[in-house]
Amino acid sequence: MEKILNIAIVSHDRRKVDMIEWARHNVKFLCKHNLYCTGTTGRLVKKMFEEEGCTNTNVILYKSGPIGGDLELGAQVVNGNINFCIFLIDDLNPNPHESDIQALLRQCRIHNVPVACNRHSADLMITSSLWDTDYKPTKPKYLDFKRH
Repeated sequence: MEKILNIAIVSHDRRKVDMIEWARHNVKFLCKHNLYCTGTTGRLVKKMFEEEGCTNTNVILYKSGPIGGDLELGAQVVNGNINFCIFLIDDLNPNPHESDIQALLRQCRIHNVPVACNRHSADLMITSSLWDTDYKPTKPKYLDFKRH
């Protein structure tokens, strides 16, 4: 792939092991792209990159999710700076910042940014042949529907 993608990467604490395993499995792909990460996830990804010999310095760190990182990533989505998002969510435990999580996911849906919430969908997303084309996703047509 020649195109450099901007990938948002987020994982809740109980999913960080999954995220690092997934990132390590896909390190050759991820090293070629810009990664926008919430705090701890980004630091763990950077550490893993160093261990794997990846010299990618394009890991942009935001605050931890509960203190605004999810919202910072949401702003990048709104501004058109994210191609897709990998967000491994802990669905088995309550999150005190659930509204921030939902805000990020909502902005991804509104702005037609693909989101993978598990490793299988993340693998499918990064291996899509569409990334190597001039494919332009359509903009949602929220206001075009007229009820008769």
